[in-house]
Amino acid sequence: MTDFLASEERALLERHGLGTFDQLWAAKLHAVDEPNTSRGGYSTVFRLDLEGQGFYLKRQSNYLTRTLHRPFGEPSFAREFRNIRRYQQMGIPALQAVFFGMRKVAGESRAILLTRALDGWDDLDALLLRWEQLDEAQRQAVLKACGLLARQLHGLRQVHGCFYPKHIFLQASGEGYLAQLIDLEKTRPLLFGQRDRVKDLEPLLRRASVWRPDEVRSLLAAYLDQPLDSSLVDAWGTRLSARSSHKEAR
Repeated sequence: MTDFLASEERALLERHGLGTFDQLWAAKLHAVDEPNTSRGGYSTVFRLDLEGQGFYLKRQSNYLTRTLHRPFGEPSFAREFRNIRRYQQMGIPALQAVFFGMRKVAGESRAILLTRALDGWDDLDALLLRWEQLDEAQRQAVLKACGLLARQLHGLRQVHGCFYPKHIFLQASGEGYLAQLIDLEKTRPLLFGQRDRVKDLEPLLRRASVWRPDEVRSLLAAYLDQPLDSSLVDAWGTRLSARSSHKEAR
C-alpha cells in the first residue's frame, strides 16, 4: 500500500517538513498518554498543532492485529485506516484521515496514522459528566443525535464494535447536535441483524448510567424512528436491559 496524504493538508504538512512518513516518524512531540504496549510492540498518540489546525499523530511499532485474512498480522492502524475510508465513502460521520503509511525497518513493522483533531467537539463522556447542568432541550437533542447516529450506522449495515460514550463526539448546531464516531479499528459489517444491533448499542446504554429510563426511551425512539409510546421501543428497551443485566452478572 502506498502512503495516503489528504490533498487538503498536503501543502500545510510540507511547509512544516512533515509531508513524508520518515518526517512524521522523526517528529519530536509530547505523547498525550502512556504508550499502549498490550500486543508486544507499542502504540503512541501525539498532539500536533500547525497554523491553528489540530491533529493527532499516532505511531506504532510491532503493534499487530492478526486475522484469518492476515494470519501473520498487520499494524492495527491499517485496519482502522481502511474503515475510516469506508465510512467516508458510505457517508457515516466519523474522524478523517490526513496521512497513513507503513514501513518495515530492520524487521520492525512501523505504521503512522494522522487524523484531524475534533476541536470544538465534546465526547459524550464529557457531556455525561455535566448531564445535570444541561437543560431538558439540550439533553433531548443529545439523545436524538446519538440515536440517529446509531440508526445511520446500522442502517448502512455497519457495527462499530466499541460504541462507547468516549467514542461518540458531539457539537451543538442550531437547536440540535451533530454527532460522529472515532476509534474504528473494531468496526465490521452487520451480519446478524437485531442481535448485532443490540450488542452494539448495549455498551453505550450501560456506560451512560446517568440517563433516566425515559431518556433511554428518547434515544431508542430516534434510533427506531418510532413514537415514544411505541411497543417496538418497549421491546428494544426490554432486550437491551436483559443484555445489560447478563453482562453485569458476569
